[in-house]
Amino acid sequence: MAKPATRMPRAFEKNTLLNTPQTPKQDQAVVATKIPPARRGRATGRVTITDVAKAANVSPMTVSRSLKSPESVQQNLRDRITAVVQKLGYVPNQAASTLASSKSQVIGVIVPSLTNAVFIDTLSGIRDCLGAAGYQFLIGESGYSPAKERELIATYMAHAPDGFLLTGIEQQEASRVLLASNHIPAVRMYDLSKNVNDLTVGFSQKKAGYSVARHLIERGYRRPAFMAAQLDPRTMKRREGFRKGLKEAGLNPNLEILLPVPTTIELGAQLFTKILEQRPDCDAVFCCNDDLALGVLFECQRRGIQVPTQMAIIGFNDLPWAAQSIPAITTIITPRYDIGYVAAELLLKTLKGKPIDKARVDLGFELAIRGST
Repeated sequence: MAKPATRMPRAFEKNTLLNTPQTPKQDQAVVATKIPPARRGRATGRVTITDVAKAANVSPMTVSRSLKSPESVQQNLRDRITAVVQKLGYVPNQAASTLASSKSQVIGVIVPSLTNAVFIDTLSGIRDCLGAAGYQFLIGESGYSPAKERELIATYMAHAPDGFLLTGIEQQEASRVLLASNHIPAVRMYDLSKNVNDLTVGFSQKKAGYSVARHLIERGYRRPAFMAAQLDPRTMKRREGFRKGLKEAGLNPNLEILLPVPTTIELGAQLFTKILEQRPDCDAVFCCNDDLALGVLFECQRRGIQVPTQMAIIGFNDLPWAAQSIPAITTIITPRYDIGYVAAELLLKTLKGKPIDKARVDLGFELAIRGST
C-alpha cells in the first residue's frame, strides 16, 4: 500500500513583524484587548478579513499570513488574531482565495455509488491522501450513468476544482472535452486505459475474469455459468475475460444471466434459480460481485445443493463477510483503498508539476481460494 504523502512545506514568507520587539506591557495588552463588534460585508453579511484586522490592530495581510502560513507570523500576533477570529466567527472566503491563487485546494470525486462498500473503501483512501496534503473533496454519485457523471463534472466546475478523480475510463466525449478545454487534470480509477493521455489506477478486469475461469477449470468444473447485474463496463470486461478462459478450454461460455438492475443478495438467489431452470446440470457460478454470490450460497442451502461438491461459487471484490460465510466464498480481492490513495497521490503529483513515472498504474488483484470452490 502506498505510504501517505508528506505535505510539502510552503515557502517561508518575510514578515517585518517577526523582527518587531514586543514588551511585557504589549503582551498584557494583547490579553486585555476588547474586541469591538464587527462590521459585516454589505453584500453577504459575513465578517471580513478587514474586520478581523481592525479588531486585532494588524493589517489584513498579517491576518492572511497568520491563517495560511502561521510559521511566518510571530506567536503573540498569531494568538491575538486567533482570538479575534474565534470571537467574531470569521470564516475565510475560499472563492476569494481561489481567485488570488488560481488554486481551490478542492478535488472533485465521482463514484458510481455511495452505498456500495467497494467505493466507500476507495473514498477512505482518497480522504487519507488528500487530507494529509491539505485538500478537500466534493463527492458525487453518478449512479453508473455517464450522462450523470458529465452533469456532475459540469456542476463542480463552478467550484473551480483543481482536478478530478473519476471511476472507470468510459467517460462521454463531452466530459473529456469539458475537462480538456478547462485544463483540469483527471485520474481515472478501477480500470487501465490504453490511451497514453489518460492517468489511470486500477487493475485488469479482463484478467480477473480470466483467472476465475482458469481456477474453475483446474478444479474440474465443466458447466460454469456467469451471473451479473448492473452491467457497468467493468462488469462486462470481467465477463469478457471469463468467456475467453472458457473458450480456450473448449467449454460453453453461453450460460449467462445478465440483468441491468442494482445488485442485491436476494437478486443473486433469484438469478441462480433461473440458471438452474436453463441448465439443471450447472456445476459452478461466477458472480460479478459478492452480494450475488452470497445469494447463490443461500439458495444452494435452501435447495440442499452441496457447496462445493455439487456447486462452486465465486464472487468478486472480497467484501468483509465473504470470508466469514459457511463455506467461505472464493472471490477476487480488489485493492479498493489503495486505488483511491494512489489515484489521489498521482493527481497531486500532476498538480504540483512533478514527474509522473507511470501514467498507467496496475495495482493488480488476488484470487482468494476458499471453501466455496
